[in-house]
Amino acid sequence: MTGPPSGHRPDSADGPRPWEPTGPRPVPPAARASASRRFFAAAHVVAATTPAGEAAANTAPIGAVSVTRTTGAAERAAPAAVDWDATLAFRHHLWSRGLGVAEAMDTAQRGAGLDWPAAAELIRRTAAEAAATGGALVCGAGTDQLTGPAGLPAIRRAYEEQLAHVESCGAGAVLLASRALAATARSPEDYQEIYGELLRQSERPVILHWLGPAFDPALRGYWGDTDPGRAAETLLAVVRAHPRKVDGVKISLLDPAREIALRRRLPPGVRCYTGDDHHYPELIAGDEHGHSDALLGVLNPLAPLAARALHALDTAGTAAFRAVLDPTLDLARHLFEPPTRHYKTGVVLLAWLAGHQPRFTMLGGHHTARPPDHLARAHRLADLLGLLPDPERAAALMAALLTGEEPR
Repeated sequence: MTGPPSGHRPDSADGPRPWEPTGPRPVPPAARASASRRFFAAAHVVAATTPAGEAAANTAPIGAVSVTRTTGAAERAAPAAVDWDATLAFRHHLWSRGLGVAEAMDTAQRGAGLDWPAAAELIRRTAAEAAATGGALVCGAGTDQLTGPAGLPAIRRAYEEQLAHVESCGAGAVLLASRALAATARSPEDYQEIYGELLRQSERPVILHWLGPAFDPALRGYWGDTDPGRAAETLLAVVRAHPRKVDGVKISLLDPAREIALRRRLPPGVRCYTGDDHHYPELIAGDEHGHSDALLGVLNPLAPLAARALHALDTAGTAAFRAVLDPTLDLARHLFEPPTRHYKTGVVLLAWLAGHQPRFTMLGGHHTARPPDHLARAHRLADLLGLLPDPERAAALMAALLTGEEPR
């Protein structure tokens, strides 16, 4: 078991205190899909362990990994080592609650431990499972196979390769925001050229992805302008030029007013998928002018409650929906506190505490990215929400993590 960084005492000057589980019992699963909203949970990957139970080589502490600004590729000697059984089992967990899976997204550590060969295999395997079970699925297509600075033609070819792979697997694509494109593009027209060509080639409608700099500083100025209002105009121009090729736009700006303004300007039939892990209940509930659907990393740990909230929305309306989902905001805002890009550490912690994986380890050593006090609070907030199927076991695991002992 990998212990936390030394020197942190999350609960008192004398060290961590034991946590007595006090939350409600876990919510029951729900297998029905919502009739009123689309919910895609961005799923994490489970890092492989060796036969002896230790972390695989590519889960060394985070300082051993560097990420290139221009390509987003994690520079490691070893390829990503994924526990495929546990990873796919978690996708079935999400489907069993009526949620869709957003595969090979930022939550799956694209460009931060998960390389393109592993991402391509992840897409292939998950798509096969989705086809066999009828689970809803979209998959990220980006440019992270690039290994250095690239011109626009190379960036377009990289996107084309990944888009073709996703669609050949029978899945819908999310065109991921590209660090390479952000580094190379010199005008809004460059974005319109790249995305226009991709949309002309796509076999089915895609989701366009706008990930703000809070999640990835290398994406500052995406869509050709550091001003979000002017950047939105470029995005809207791309959508309006190809409305039948765009299923929706995923907005991850952590700015609800800007998201609402943009969604009201989308052409009819084009969805707005919120990626705002700080304000999702109000954005999904919507107003008299419309609502957002959801493609969110926070739905990964919230799946049981998200299923209950969607059922409440379908049967009792927005007030009942928010009564279930509003209380989850404390946990969500904690997991996604700055530096926001490290939210994945808390997501994987909660998957471990909920029994979905055997170890708290992550690709690229990202399990060491948050201090123990952050992890301890994430555990407590999840317990208070009833998200841990075995609260006593989870408390024992958390105590062992904080003290550096093996759990019993």
